[in-house]
Amino acid sequence: MRSPRPRLARPSLVVTAALALAAVAGCGGSSTTSGSAPAGAGGGAFTPPKIEALKSLGAGEGQVNLVAWAGYAEDGSNDPKVDWVHPFEKATGCTVNTKTAGTSDEMVNLMKTGEYDAVSASGDASLRLIASGTVAPVNTGLIPNYKDVFDGLKLKPWNSVNGVAYGVPHGRGANLLMWRSDKVSPAPDSWSVVFDPNSPYKGKVTAYDSPIYIADAALYLMSAKPELGIKDPYALDDKQLQAAVDLLKQQKSIIGEYWSDYTKAVQSFKGGDTLVGTTWQVIANLVKAEKAPVDVTLPKEGSTGWSDTWMVAAKAKHPTCAYKWMDWIISPKVNAQVAEWFGEAPSNSKACQETSDTSFCDTYHATDESYFSKVHYWTTPIAQCLDGRTDVKCTDYSQWTRAWTEIKG
Repeated sequence: MRSPRPRLARPSLVVTAALALAAVAGCGGSSTTSGSAPAGAGGGAFTPPKIEALKSLGAGEGQVNLVAWAGYAEDGSNDPKVDWVHPFEKATGCTVNTKTAGTSDEMVNLMKTGEYDAVSASGDASLRLIASGTVAPVNTGLIPNYKDVFDGLKLKPWNSVNGVAYGVPHGRGANLLMWRSDKVSPAPDSWSVVFDPNSPYKGKVTAYDSPIYIADAALYLMSAKPELGIKDPYALDDKQLQAAVDLLKQQKSIIGEYWSDYTKAVQSFKGGDTLVGTTWQVIANLVKAEKAPVDVTLPKEGSTGWSDTWMVAAKAKHPTCAYKWMDWIISPKVNAQVAEWFGEAPSNSKACQETSDTSFCDTYHATDESYFSKVHYWTTPIAQCLDGRTDVKCTDYSQWTRAWTEIKG
C-alpha cells in the first residue's frame, strides 16, 4: 500500500464549533447515522435556506478553488506518481487552487468567506454548511459518475436534507479497535476492553482526542446500559450525555495517551507504548508494515466512522468547474487513486476495478454494506434530537466541546 499523506486530526473539533452550530441548533433535524438509509432516504427534518441547484453547465470558468483534506487533491508535489489534479486541468481547462484544511471548523470558516467553490466536508461540518446557506443543493444529473456511487452513501443524513442531495460522496471509513496481538489476550471483540476501569492494559490504552469521541462512549452504552435509551450516539439528552461523560472520565484512569495525529498513533503501537485502542484501517496497515504484530476488528457493538462529501458553495464563482471537479474526483480511476493514497474505501462502485492493490477494496470493506451498516458516521450533534425524539431537547456540539474539556481536565 502507498504511504498516505500525513494528516492532522480529521475533524479536530474545537470551541469555535459552538458558534458555527447556532444555525443548525436553531432549526434542528431528525436523522439516522448508521449505514442503512432511513425511510424516505435523506436526513434532516429542518428546512435549509432556499437555494437553487445549478440547472445546467456552462463554459468552464478557467479555475476552481477548493478546500480539502490533505491527500484529497494531489498534484504530484508530494509524490510525482500521485497526481490527479494536472490530468483534470488538462481535460477541463479548469486550474485547481487548493487550500488544505486541518479541521472541520477551519473548513466551515473558509467556506463562509465566499472565496471557495467546493469543499470536501466531513459529516460533522456538512449540516452546518447546509443550515447556514453556505452550500447549495447539488444537481446530481449534471454529474455522470454519481450513478455509480454506492447506494449506501447516497442521500444520507450528513449529505442530504429531506431527500435533496447536497453533495457527492467521496469515500468512507470506520473507527476500529486495534490491539497488539503479542500482548493482548484473548483477542477482544468489544469496546469494553477500552472502557473497563480494571483493565490489565491500564496505561497502555489509547483513544481519539476529540469531542466527537463522546459518540464512541455513547455507542458502547447503547448495549452496555440499554436502560439509558440511547438510540443514536449523536443524539444525547442531558442524562445520556452525562452517562457518556462519566464513562469517559472513568476511562481516563486507564488511558496512556490520546491521539489525533495518526503518525504518532503508528509509532505508539509499534513501540509498545500503546497496546489497545481506537484506530483507522490505514494505521493498522502502516503498523503491520513496520512489522509490529497487531490485529483489528469492528467490535460487536459497531463503531463510529466517517463519510466525506464534496459540496459546492451556494455563491460559487466557478460553478461549472466545481461540478466538473466533483465528477472527476468520483470517477472510477481517480476515486481509486484517492482511496489508496488516503487510506479509505472509495465511493464509486467501479473504483475497485482500478486499484493498484487488487485486495484493497476487500481490506477496506468497500463493497460490504453489511459491514458499513454497523458504522455510525460522524454527524453534528444538534439541539433537536437526531433520533426523532420531540419530547426532549438534545445536547448540541457546544455542550460536547465543554464536556470534552471537562473530561480531559
